[in-house]
Amino acid sequence: MESFALTHFLNSLLQGVEVKLYQAIGIGPADAAQKAGEVNSALSLEVLVAAGLIAFFILVRLTLSVEKPNPAQQIAEMVHEGVGGLADQIIGHGYERFQAFVTCIVLFILFNNLLGLIPGIQTPTALPEVPLGIAALTFIYYNINGIRANGAVGYLKQFMGPLWWLAPLMFPIEIVSHLARMMSLTIRLYANMFASDLLTLVWFSLIPLAVPSVFLGLHFVVSVIQAFVFMLLTMIYLSMAVAHEH
Repeated sequence: MESFALTHFLNSLLQGVEVKLYQAIGIGPADAAQKAGEVNSALSLEVLVAAGLIAFFILVRLTLSVEKPNPAQQIAEMVHEGVGGLADQIIGHGYERFQAFVTCIVLFILFNNLLGLIPGIQTPTALPEVPLGIAALTFIYYNINGIRANGAVGYLKQFMGPLWWLAPLMFPIEIVSHLARMMSLTIRLYANMFASDLLTLVWFSLIPLAVPSVFLGLHFVVSVIQAFVFMLLTMIYLSMAVAHEH
């Protein structure tokens, strides 16, 4: 990926800062430079995925037709209805305002996962920094919407449990629990995609074609499942955050 022009640009723009950050947490200069290069390669792929999704939905919007929907529109409608139906079941009333976010999450993760099927390209989500960034965004998003739905005081009451005298115990436990959600989202996606990448790479190094093709199929299945699970957990966290106390 070093030959990729966008990666070159990101390295020239960000690598110095990234190396200093990695060194600040105890990583040596050589390893820090390597990690920064890997992150920028993944970031360049993420930018391409995001640009591709934006271009796709712009195309759908410009060619929108009620009488003769084209294949792109049909795919977009299938995704919209599928995600919307699931969000309606999990989040319930008012799910529509969250549908765009969870749709972007599942598509962005899915296509980043599937990039690992291309020979010579490391799956972006097989680097821990990428799942952590998506998990942090999800964490911020559902907490902000929890505050919007219940108010700051009402939302904090969710952290204090049903009994007032248990609040001093429950509050720190709930804080840790919410932070653990972010780590759980990160580790689940990273570990599965890293293992899938590693397994495929090992078999390709041992046997050139036939057997590794099976593991490419496995990588595809793992990619779809992990994107779906991430979206599902995002919906669950949103439903809990915006729920009103009765």
